[in-house]
Amino acid sequence: MLKKVVFPFLTGLALLLVASLFPAQATPDSGELLDRVVAIVNDDVITQLELASEVALIKGQLRAQNTRIPPDDILQRQILDRMVLRRIQLQLAQRAHISVDDETLNRTLESIARQNNLSLLEFRDVLEREGMPYQRFRENMRDEITINRLQKRQVNDRINITPQEVDAFLANRALQTGAQYEYKLGHILISVPEAASPEAIASARKKANKVVAELRAGADFAETAVAVSDGRQALEGGSLGWREASALPTLFADWVKGREVGAISDAIRSPSGFHIIKLLDRRSNQPQLLVTQTHARHILIRVDDPTRSARARQRIEDLKLRIESGEDFADLARANSDDPGSGAQGGDLGWINPGTMVAPFEKAMNALAVGQISEPVQSRFGWHIIEVLGRREQDRTEDMKRSKAREAIRASKLEPAMQAWLRRLRDEAYVELRL
Repeated sequence: MLKKVVFPFLTGLALLLVASLFPAQATPDSGELLDRVVAIVNDDVITQLELASEVALIKGQLRAQNTRIPPDDILQRQILDRMVLRRIQLQLAQRAHISVDDETLNRTLESIARQNNLSLLEFRDVLEREGMPYQRFRENMRDEITINRLQKRQVNDRINITPQEVDAFLANRALQTGAQYEYKLGHILISVPEAASPEAIASARKKANKVVAELRAGADFAETAVAVSDGRQALEGGSLGWREASALPTLFADWVKGREVGAISDAIRSPSGFHIIKLLDRRSNQPQLLVTQTHARHILIRVDDPTRSARARQRIEDLKLRIESGEDFADLARANSDDPGSGAQGGDLGWINPGTMVAPFEKAMNALAVGQISEPVQSRFGWHIIEVLGRREQDRTEDMKRSKAREAIRASKLEPAMQAWLRRLRDEAYVELRL
């Protein structure tokens, strides 16, 4: 049985699919349901059967996480809100002509299967056995990739980070206490609409304060987040994952410093509403200072048709024999390599940092001594022979600091930008709930 499915690049809504791998929850808990419309979303509808199916999946996910399941009416409301927002995004993606072709979708599914040490056929069989029709899983994944592309275009790619921001970040970080730590936070949002009335703000504040009191009295944070949070991570128990303080929204970063693990914040006001934060854990964050770089060159014979892989391997073996017989590696690379970038340079790839190359290539390269030529190596690009020309220890502290600074600045900007964008989409859409 497949115990855990790894989704290499998807987060948030994609986690709904994990629950499909727990057999007892793959269908609704109760008996046969009569279908009806439970929400109108612009010119589309969500039906009772669609909602019931999502509820069953989420219940499976919560059971797998040992999170107590809220009452059905509360859980249905949370899930329906999530489905409405998902449907709005898919509609926008369609209008923006964002689509996912079958080739991209197949590569993603193959990657997921590999992450679980399964072939695609084995992965499909597991899904079917556990009650998730493969075609449904496939189309759900297509929707997830579509939404990720939309969010990247509408939010991620519009976040600009200047060199001056990076300089200021590094200067401030040097003065910060606790900058050597990463924090794992839980988050609950009690949202407030734009241009809300004083009465609506007061009502949200009262609700947030009540939640804080319940949490401090011992209520389970994850369960409470599932039940009441309007945040994007609500159905994942509100977890924001591991982040440096500098990668958190400023409101959260200001609160977290100096707090003990387990601390729960007061209700923190922002334009989005009232936030409640819990410090779930803290760990040391000391960056690696030195990396081992490898200077290598290669010859690639590309395989565009799997049926020609044997022919490509024979060609690369012949080239290796010619090199061992005294012919010049660089001349053969210029004449034969299907890698246009390095081929023109005699196969030279320059100094390579760890993690830069695809896994089969890097594994073979790391096993070579300086001056040694590899046996034929197969990657998704084709067949290679590799020669290591040198190795060195390189101090990349400054590069790594600047790279981490850019990541932290982006993360601190992304969450509020995404929340504001999603709220704007929801406010501008025509939504009628009939639950």
